[in-house]
Amino acid sequence: QVQLVESGGGLVQAGGSLRLSCAASGRTFSDYAMGWFRQAPGKEREFVGSVTWNDFTLYADTVKRRFTFSRDKAKNAVYLQLSALKPEDTAVYYCAFREGKVVIRTSSTVDSWGQGTQVTVSS
Repeated sequence: QVQLVESGGGLVQAGGSLRLSCAASGRTFSDYAMGWFRQAPGKEREFVGSVTWNDFTLYADTVKRRFTFSRDKAKNAVYLQLSALKPEDTAVYYCAFREGKVVIRTSSTVDSWGQGTQVTVSS
């Protein structure tokens, strides 16, 4: 019942920036959390960060101070500003949605996933 459409990935040189977008649709939303994971080839899906609609935000230590969430509540959209990108940030980035008031922390708690958007950081 919830569809996530994400965009904004691309190829960028180390030190550059990208802005990822994710918009949720399919129902009227009240309490929910949205966030981002990433997955590199041969690696497990990794938590990046999440935010609840009561404004609690959680970032992984690996991206803290470089990645920043913002959101447009009227559009049920969340954005991830990627700054000071490193080659090790290269991965497919997946938007995530969870119904309820609890922040997303692990992939097992995610209700819906976006299709993924590729971020490639060159040296």
